[in-house]
Amino acid sequence: MRWVFAFLLMLTSAWGVRAAEGVDLALVLVTDVSRSVHDGEFALMKDGYTSAFNDADVLKAIRGGALGRIAVSYVEFAGSSEVRTVVNWTVISDAASAAAFTKKLQAAPRSFWGRTSISAGMALALRNLASSGYEAQRQVIDVCGDGTNNAGRDVTEVRDEAVERGITINGLAIINERPMSWAQAHTQPEGGLDTWYRENVIGGPGSFVLTIRDFRSFGEAMRKKLLNEIASNSGRETL
Repeated sequence: MRWVFAFLLMLTSAWGVRAAEGVDLALVLVTDVSRSVHDGEFALMKDGYTSAFNDADVLKAIRGGALGRIAVSYVEFAGSSEVRTVVNWTVISDAASAAAFTKKLQAAPRSFWGRTSISAGMALALRNLASSGYEAQRQVIDVCGDGTNNAGRDVTEVRDEAVERGITINGLAIINERPMSWAQAHTQPEGGLDTWYRENVIGGPGSFVLTIRDFRSFGEAMRKKLLNEIASNSGRETL
């Protein structure tokens, strides 16, 4: 059998085929930058991501995984044609790689200010996961926003596609306590934004919604969210 393995290895090298890199988790951060999110709130979200990924407990959880590393990409969305991968796949395994990822995130300018197509953001996340090049034990899409889907495809169609592929979608619903009059039904739908996220956005194994009532709480909520998502690889629960 050794000669068979050696032959296959030779063919792999000759054809330039490279085995996918293994990670405990492939995570796409899908972030709302629509017009209901003003620049100050956008800055608070970026600061929140930075504090969460550089948190000692989060880094400890990453290192505690079977492989000790996760792969993360960061997507911003507004309207149905306003969606972009701002930070491409980055492997985070220690403080240095976490700092490098968040430095790229902080340096990137805001992408859009349009309507709110959560479905477009999730669809790009699905494409990113399909082409990541990583062999992940779990795949998660992490949606953060302050309003309902009001542009593009029905968000439930994209959610169902993700669930069929074994992907988990989690949500962070940001309750805008002072919505503009034209956006109140969008940011404060009947039954609450958290309920709307549960019914329309999240899905898959272990999916959940966290709710915050101001953007200043974003960092702590994201920290809790990451701890739960990373811990889920080993069946632990932190929420």
